[in-house]
Amino acid sequence: MGIKRGVSFYSYQQAQFFRRMNWKNMVRELHDNLKCDGVEIIDEATIPHYPFPSQEFIYDWNSYLARYDMKAVTKDIYLDVHQFRDHVMTHKEAAERLKYDIKLAAEMGFENVRCLILVPTDVIEMALPTAEKYNVRIGKEIHAPWPINAKKISGGVVDPIVKMTADFCGEIIELADRTGSKHVGLVPDFGIFQHAPSEVSVAYRKRNSNCPEAIDFIVEESVNYEKADDLFRVVMEKYPGLKMHPMEMQMLALHESPADPEDLRPIVPYILSIHGKFYNMTEIPGEPGHYEDKCINYADPIRILNEEGYQGYIDSEYEGQRDQQDRGEEFLADEVDQVRRHHEMLERLIKSTPNSAD
Repeated sequence: MGIKRGVSFYSYQQAQFFRRMNWKNMVRELHDNLKCDGVEIIDEATIPHYPFPSQEFIYDWNSYLARYDMKAVTKDIYLDVHQFRDHVMTHKEAAERLKYDIKLAAEMGFENVRCLILVPTDVIEMALPTAEKYNVRIGKEIHAPWPINAKKISGGVVDPIVKMTADFCGEIIELADRTGSKHVGLVPDFGIFQHAPSEVSVAYRKRNSNCPEAIDFIVEESVNYEKADDLFRVVMEKYPGLKMHPMEMQMLALHESPADPEDLRPIVPYILSIHGKFYNMTEIPGEPGHYEDKCINYADPIRILNEEGYQGYIDSEYEGQRDQQDRGEEFLADEVDQVRRHHEMLERLIKSTPNSAD
């Protein structure tokens, strides 16, 4: 079977907002044009009246996916700890909410739920018996700037909270090994392999900066500074009138130290599904009809996943539209076309290396 392809409906957020697509249109796009079967959703973005959808919706959802022979891969959940408004959830309350989301995922046919990085491991452990009962796996996302391997985390551009929670991969692996459970694991995001700011992100900041040349300087010089504070000081000395928050500058410089694709090898047995993050698919010079995202390394991670026998899904997760929404609708990206380009790349790279499990 090898690596399989899917799409997070998050990729079509703009089309959904302007009511050009609903979830059924998205299902047909995957089936008819992308020729893939993997579906990922963000719960409140797709499920009407979440967290309490009607039984009519759940029946409609399952029937429609069955009609097109689609696979409900991952339901992304956010675990809003402020939902009661009068207090922050305790860990036990959070675990109860996670258990509820697991049951809802099972009703909708999903095999995984994805938790955000900051969901404590003990919350996941408390919900693990429910996951096993309903045969739904709990995955914790590996998202930039968090590392795969905590020992490789650097200083400087990394936020203190990242350092505090850096070894969550180890915690999840320890939990899986200690319990022997196959219902807990990891959901890596390809954003961890981003090695440069995206073109659309740089263009957005230049359009909205009082000093566009400073943006170019930051992008060019960030590779020469280990610490973001040092770079910010140099930038402010060179461009004293620049109006930019240090965090904004840090985001431009953040991706100069991407994760090592080799770090994927030991965690492949724990990967439940993968987010195929991308920002801007452009045609490769001299290769008509072939596309790439210039700021993210896809070739090496996919080769390693194939070599290690990964059999799960990579679900496209397009985010580049968010850096283009400061202008009129006529300038907005074509999300459908961007995802189609992404799948051309995925299919090509997946086929370029034999999968060891085949």
